[in-house]
Amino acid sequence: ENGGMTGMDGMAGMDHGAMGGMAMGGMAMDLNDHDWDAYLANDRTLSDPEVIRVERGGRLRLRVINAAAATVFWIDTGAVEARLAAVDGHAVDPMPGRRFGLAMGQRMDLLIDLPATAGTWPVLALREGARERTGIVLATAGAQVARLAPLADAEAPPFDLDLAQEARLVTRDPLPARPADRRRMLMLGGSMEPYVWTIDGATWGNHAPVEARSGERLELTFHNMSMMGHPMHLHGHAFQVVAINGTPVAGARRDTVYVPPMAMVTVAVDAGEAARWMLHCHHMPHLATGMMTEFAVSA
Repeated sequence: ENGGMTGMDGMAGMDHGAMGGMAMGGMAMDLNDHDWDAYLANDRTLSDPEVIRVERGGRLRLRVINAAAATVFWIDTGAVEARLAAVDGHAVDPMPGRRFGLAMGQRMDLLIDLPATAGTWPVLALREGARERTGIVLATAGAQVARLAPLADAEAPPFDLDLAQEARLVTRDPLPARPADRRRMLMLGGSMEPYVWTIDGATWGNHAPVEARSGERLELTFHNMSMMGHPMHLHGHAFQVVAINGTPVAGARRDTVYVPPMAMVTVAVDAGEAARWMLHCHHMPHLATGMMTEFAVSA
């Protein structure tokens, strides 16, 4: 494994009133409700990016972590094709492409076969619905690294509104087949004014825990009725995506699943150790204003 990249929001200069929006079925969707003074990859902007030396014709496994507080990124490999080989640390059938979306809290492993020639190959993180970008540069020894602009020529599109990327993922480590012992739908909601985000209409402290006994199989359906996407993260467990908008799939194993506006994602999870596990949106301002509950597992 040669080189990792972490996209992080700079915490200074946040603007609670800044929104990137688009129309979705006649309704205004909010893509970015916070702006930041810098977008970083391994703590560096594109004015001085990390340059990773690679071999001609070499193979690279790049693990990308979206450690941002409130930004979804597209990871764009530009001139070289990649294969998405794992999500959240769990192997999937390799999926070829040059651009893959990554929501807050999610991780992905990309396999990249480099050309046999000398050169440089930027791997960029593009802010969804905006022009800002960051990234790293893969370069052979002695290659001249050109300066990259921090703003793209055009805005990147929104991420996975139709869940097409998620629907293509097939795990190589499926949960054992068994019927669910319990099912629970969780309604995701919230608003910009007042800035409050909820699960089942409640904020943290007024929440109704998701209850299970250790060893039980649960199916949890996240139903997003808000106009922002929510990466939903469960602590201490890896679930499997088993339905998208009601259509069964043999999807990825992961611990953070992105639920776009007006969409439903169902996951199966086997309850583990008896404890109170956090279940929350990984858009941190959403979590901070209430979008968290608990997965309460009893013995």
